Amino acid sequence: MATETLTLGKALTAGLRKALENDPKVVIMGEDVGKLGGVFRITDGLQKDFGDQRVIDTPLAESGIIGTAVGLAIRGFRPVCEIQFDGFVYPAYDQIVSQVAKMHYRSQGKVRIPMVIRIPYGGGIGAVEHHSESPEAYFAHTAGLKVVTCANPQDAYSMIQQAIASDDPIVFLEPKRRYWEKGPVELDAPLADAYPLHAARVARPGTDATVLAYGPMVRTALDAATAAAEDGRELEVVDLRTLSPLDLTAAYESVKRTGRCVVVHEAPGNLGLGSEIAARITEECFYSLESPVLRVTGFDTPYPAARVEEEYLPDLDRVLDAVDRTFGW
Repeated sequence: MATETLTLGKALTAGLRKALENDPKVVIMGEDVGKLGGVFRITDGLQKDFGDQRVIDTPLAESGIIGTAVGLAIRGFRPVCEIQFDGFVYPAYDQIVSQVAKMHYRSQGKVRIPMVIRIPYGGGIGAVEHHSESPEAYFAHTAGLKVVTCANPQDAYSMIQQAIASDDPIVFLEPKRRYWEKGPVELDAPLADAYPLHAARVARPGTDATVLAYGPMVRTALDAATAAAEDGRELEVVDLRTLSPLDLTAAYESVKRTGRCVVVHEAPGNLGLGSEIAARITEECFYSLESPVLRVTGFDTPYPAARVEEEYLPDLDRVLDAVDRTFGW
């Protein structure tokens, strides 16, 4: 089986290419996705190889992109929409919540909306305003949408194909600060053998405390686990991967063994995913917990200017500090 070392971004490109090859109904659309190859070059070369009827440069109008994709999906196509940056998705929010999420329910199950909305999200790249946000809670809160996020090149390659093949609308969050991180990718592996799309996975086994993370924070959690191991403390890191539906089976099993849990995400803490996860962990694992479930998140402010973003983003020290606190009860 052929294994190549790819960046997460190139793995996404390979996954999109595979989806275009396998299904003539797959179309990619978005601002500058064609000739330019996308602002992060994720669609680089695809318009040249598949033509401008399948890789479509759209006007600068996110609402128009999503609205057009809804019509295409109803007519049997599988549109893949790129939102150039996380903070640009809000003009399309009404279309996503009122149409994309509701059409299947509104039609009593007669109409499917098989579309993917790709959103590069999160900070850490020194960007300007509206380019470093974490909008996942808006979409995970919305019934009718599925929300997933990859954290490594192998998942990027397989998850984007699984999302495109799904008959449900999926918000596909891509951790932009991790686009350039490399890892092994099995390019020839059958998609049927890939890890399930809506399932969490243990990224690093451990015995002393559980750290739950997703997207860009998985690498931060793994780095924290490596640092903790130098002091003799073994942290188990669980990559959640799917935010709606949430799969906490691996998390429950882990917390029942370790007795301690820290949830990490970039988004602000107030009503973030960490709140829901902490509540469910407490309900399910109450008698196993040795301390409260703690959260390490961004702050409840607008995303700051690039020169101070490292003060905002959860880092290794903040994660390790929370782990230390769980041992203080």
